[in-house]
Amino acid sequence: MLTVALPKGELLKNSIRILQDVGLDFSAFLDSSNRQLQISDSSGKAKGLLVRAQDVPVYVEYGQAQLGIVGYDVLREKKPQVAHLVDLQFGHCRMSVAVKQSSPYRSALELPAHGRVASKYVNSAREYFHSLDLPVEIVPLYGSVELGPITGMSEAIVDLVSTGRTLRENGLVEIETLFESTARLIAHPLSYRLNTGNLLGCVEQLRSTVLSTV
Repeated sequence: MLTVALPKGELLKNSIRILQDVGLDFSAFLDSSNRQLQISDSSGKAKGLLVRAQDVPVYVEYGQAQLGIVGYDVLREKKPQVAHLVDLQFGHCRMSVAVKQSSPYRSALELPAHGRVASKYVNSAREYFHSLDLPVEIVPLYGSVELGPITGMSEAIVDLVSTGRTLRENGLVEIETLFESTARLIAHPLSYRLNTGNLLGCVEQLRSTVLSTV
């Protein structure tokens, strides 16, 4: 039986929709009265796991799920040992550097050497500033990173941005984009090579579905 790891949160509804297009129905996860974290598809061909987005690649990497759907931002941050298969073309957002609107800095290179940058995406932020050859202190925050510049704890933040509304409402402005992110289909490498549970057929169906909507 094929097991698919699905992400809680923003990507869930579209993840379920695209899987329905290839005959896998995990819509029970959208029922607010449902508390199950593992359900079987009505066809009996697959089961779904509902997990935190950051945990999707973990379940896939360790083989508890053969397929998973997760944002590129998570893959870029975690660098898991999984096969990257299809850009699913939804969940569009971007990883950005932002500062207070009143800040004198209008590009990442203008930030002061050894200044502070708050982020929950520590590895992505560190990698980016290393590529600029700009030494900064990355302050790990896992709640509202916008408070970093607001309170003066950091000069800037690196965070995922969709509409930019949260930044605007907190008096922040984007000054750089590190990369764009969308939902991606990933697979356990060995399961993919061995075609476990007709994995290849499912992947090709999903790829065709995405191409037909582009």
